[in-house]
Amino acid sequence: MTSAKPPVRRGRPPKISRDHAETREMLLRCGMQILTEQGFAATGIDTVLKRIQVPKGSFYHYFESKEAFGQAVLHRYADYFARKLDRWFLAQELPPLQRLTGFVEDAKAGMTRYAFRRGCLVGNLGQEVLVLPESFRQQLEAVLQDWENRLVGCLNAAVEAGEISSDQDCQALAAYFWIGWEGAVLRARLVQDPRPLDTFFKGFLAGITR
Repeated sequence: MTSAKPPVRRGRPPKISRDHAETREMLLRCGMQILTEQGFAATGIDTVLKRIQVPKGSFYHYFESKEAFGQAVLHRYADYFARKLDRWFLAQELPPLQRLTGFVEDAKAGMTRYAFRRGCLVGNLGQEVLVLPESFRQQLEAVLQDWENRLVGCLNAAVEAGEISSDQDCQALAAYFWIGWEGAVLRARLVQDPRPLDTFFKGFLAGITR
């Protein structure tokens, strides 16, 4: 004789038991995903909370406000992207300009993988800067300056390797790269194709190696 199966419970799904640190981490990770797709102003806190099954009333246990949440997400994204840049720009086994090429190819693959729904969080927020809290302006500029400095190291290595001329201003080149790159990412999302990234990078390389 077989035992009866327990009845199936209906209604709300069971609450998920998480500690404070784990829930905060999940909020940040989910925030990165959503904000890279649709920006800050268009993202409601409810969207984030529902996706990871966190009650709305508990949000303020983790962040003082939506502004504080957005700043924390930007900080987390900046850390993530800095590690990505270091992985490529400090790859000693590759020639310096090949490191930069590797970063570009990796970015193209990432955008393609997410069907061009996700762009650059810094670029997204930069386009919204006029409607964002003032606190974001300096934070965004600091992130971009950090990216420039990391690229300067790679370009200086390219000068030392003889890949580009020693009379090039690597700081100015790095600033130019990121300004152009953000525009290329925007265009790639618009046309849902990586060709704008290729067009920009081909022109950048031609300009620094001729």
